[in-house]
Formats: sequence, structure tokens, C-alpha cells
Amino acid sequence: MKKKAPRTLDLDREVIAVSQVERAGEKSASAEQTSAPTQNTVSRIIRIDAKPESITIDTAKTAVIVVDMQNDFGSIEGMFDRAGIDISMIQRAVAPTARVLAAARKADIRIIYLKMAFRPDLSDMGLRDSPNWRDHERMGVGTAVHAPNGTESRILVRDTWNTDIVSDLKPAPADTLIYKHRFSGFYQTDLDSKLKSLGARYLIFTGCTTSVCVESTIRDAMFRDYSPLLLADCTGEPIGYGLPRGNHEASLLLIETILGWVSSSEQFIKALESPAQSA
Repeated sequence: MKKKAPRTLDLDREVIAVSQVERAGEKSASAEQTSAPTQNTVSRIIRIDAKPESITIDTAKTAVIVVDMQNDFGSIEGMFDRAGIDISMIQRAVAPTARVLAAARKADIRIIYLKMAFRPDLSDMGLRDSPNWRDHERMGVGTAVHAPNGTESRILVRDTWNTDIVSDLKPAPADTLIYKHRFSGFYQTDLDSKLKSLGARYLIFTGCTTSVCVESTIRDAMFRDYSPLLLADCTGEPIGYGLPRGNHEASLLLIETILGWVSSSEQFIKALESPAQSA
């Protein structure tokens, strides 16, 4: 029986066709990557230990995506905490994510923060009988609250304490912030066009929650032919937490099986600190 060759990425293969389709206010869902200029002047090839096998990436064509690591999900008195949801697993993801971001900045890898938030009039929350409206209304979205920092705020509304990034992961001036109003970071946002402008092909995922916004964004990244790698210790999921096998573990299995790769902060940082490989 022939041994199956490991799945590796061909760094020399470039897809040059691109289809630009405007539909319902959303950027094209085309999976084809453009040959846009890369974000760094020097390519550095690294290999990251991952499941189902290692992945080789070019740091000049890589971006780190931080999904929804904001006060409403990861801080005391945020939306989740007010609803009585255990946020301990999200809070545990903060420290390894901070180390990943520090290493990425040192390596000149671009960082993009996604923030789940609605306009003040909630006009982008969808139809009133839609699942998106129903589920967020149950969580009190739009409710006025007094934030821990002393400001008047509103649950899951743009430009408030509730949708600020948690204090230990504050963006740097060079980082990109993109608001989204659905679980996927690609839906009706500039994420795809931003990544194309950077020449990005490899996406390192961190953030919350694993089986909702993180997995949704990874699915859409895979549909567009990006290569997503999730760092398992940099994400967390309250749904099913504490069960023998919760949604977090199910999402990791799904991602490593068909949607991309799964690794850890330690392996990512180790690869960045290792000698560069030949292209």
C-alpha cells in the first residue's frame, strides 16, 4: 500500500484569476487570490507543527486574525458575563494570544482585529423575525449599561466600552480593526479586500468563540481559498463547556479534518523563532 504523502502547501502556485461580484452589499465571495503586493519586503518561510500535518507558510503572505476578543465576550460586566455565561475559557485564551501578537509584530506579520458590533440604531441586526435579531435581542443587545470604566455604554453597539478589545490585547497603531455584524468576519465587510491588498494567503486565527464566530470566519476563509490555521489555546467556547466533549473540541476536529489546520501558540511562536527555511 502506498503511503499517503503529507498535505503541504505549494508556495509557488499563484492563482491569478479574480472575479469581482457585488451582491447584497457584500464583497465578492470569490475564492481566487490576486497577486497583490505582499505586506513585507522580505519573504520568510517557516514550518509550523500542526494537525493533521505541518504547514509551511510565507510570513510575507500571512495575517493574524483576532476574532471578537472584546469586553462583551471576555470581560466581567460584558454581555456574556451579565447573561451568566461562563467566560473563563475565553479569559484563559488572552495570555497565549498576547504572546502570539507580540511575536507576530516582531516578525512584521500584519494583525487584523474583528469586532462584533451593531450600529446604534441596530439597523444592521437584520429582520425582526430573523434568527440573528432574535438571538441578539435575547442577549439584550442595545441595552444601555454603566461600564466598569465609568462611561455610559451599550451592549454590543459600536464605539462603546462593550465592543472595545479586552485591555490585555489592545491593538497597536499599525493594526487593522474591522467591525462585523454577523458571525462571519467576511459577511458584508472589507476583510476579503483588505487581505487581498496585503497579498495574504495564510491566516492565523485566534479569538472567540470557537464554534460560532471563529469557525464561521474560518469556513468563509476556506471557501475563498485562504489557508486558515487555528491556534487552539488562543480560542474558547462556552457552548458545551464542561461536557466530556463540547463544541470547542468538535470545532477543532472539524477544522483540522476539512477546513484547515490546528496548532498552538507555542508551536507558532517556536516556528517564528526558528531559522528560516528555503522557499
